[in-house]
Amino acid sequence: MPRPSWDEYFMAITDQVGQRSTCTRRHIGAVLVKDKRILATGYNGVPSGLKHCDEVGCLREQRGIPSGTQHELCRGIHAEQNAVIQAARHGIAIDGATVYCTHQPCVLCAKILINAGIKEIIFREPYPDDLSTEMLAEAGVGATRFTGGAGE
Repeated sequence: MPRPSWDEYFMAITDQVGQRSTCTRRHIGAVLVKDKRILATGYNGVPSGLKHCDEVGCLREQRGIPSGTQHELCRGIHAEQNAVIQAARHGIAIDGATVYCTHQPCVLCAKILINAGIKEIIFREPYPDDLSTEMLAEAGVGATRFTGGAGE
C-alpha cells in the first residue's frame, strides 16, 4: 500500500472526525492544519451539554426547512465552527492554517474561516452556496475540491 499524500492523510482524518457527529442529516468533519500539524478538529453537533439531535430529532426536519437555507434554525454547530471554537478554547493560533473538510463550507462557516485567518480550504463534497464561494474568492482564501484518496 503506497504512503498517502498529506492531503489524503488529512482528508482521511476528517472522515474519522465526522463519525463523532450526532446529526441525523450529515456527518461532517473538519481538521485545522498548519505546517503539517493538526491544530484542532471539529464535527457537527449540538453545543456541549445539550441533548443530541439523534436523541430529540432534527429541528430542521420537524419545521420543514430545506437544505441550504436558514442555517441559524438548527440545534447543531457546523464542523468548521467547532474546530475554530476548539482552537480558541485551548489557545491555539490558527492564523494562516488550512482547513480540511468533508464538505464545502456554507456561507456562515466561510465568514468565520475568513476572519479566523484561514488561508486555504480543502473539501471533498461540494455544497451549493454561491455566496460562500464568492466571499472566499474575494477574501483570497483558496477553496479546492479534493478528488482522490480515502472516501472516494
